[in-house]
Amino acid sequence: MNQTQPFFFGMRVRYGECDQQGVVFNPRYGDYVDNANTEFMRHVRAAAGASREAFQFQVVRLLIEWKSPARFDDILDIHVSTKSLGTTSFTLRYEIVRRGESAPLAIAESVNVNVDPIRWTKAALSDEVREALLQGARGKSTDQSGSPAGDG
Repeated sequence: MNQTQPFFFGMRVRYGECDQQGVVFNPRYGDYVDNANTEFMRHVRAAAGASREAFQFQVVRLLIEWKSPARFDDILDIHVSTKSLGTTSFTLRYEIVRRGESAPLAIAESVNVNVDPIRWTKAALSDEVREALLQGARGKSTDQSGSPAGDG
């Protein structure tokens, strides 16, 4: 993966995430986005030199638009990028695609607010975190194990 490509989280759809027809239950997409967010932020924190305790945020809005169903045993890549930055907030965009295809199965956005880890009130993003979010962990990938994603 080259440095211009967005970060992605690779995963396989498990049986328990699907209905009797093998189609992923809609609420599971929120789990998928959350897992991709966790791995993306692991790279952002490392790039910013910020520990998990030092850089805390809360998701205040999550939107998901479904395009086509994911199914049991599909391998999905969830591409994560920073859409916008505010003083205390940032918006991440997620494209969920079936590996080897380009059309998204779902598109999601999360609005996140940086919080002071002691008072749990809004706090300005540090310059280091802002820069790491702007870089967006380009060229990085992770799978369900937390290891670099492979070819499936």
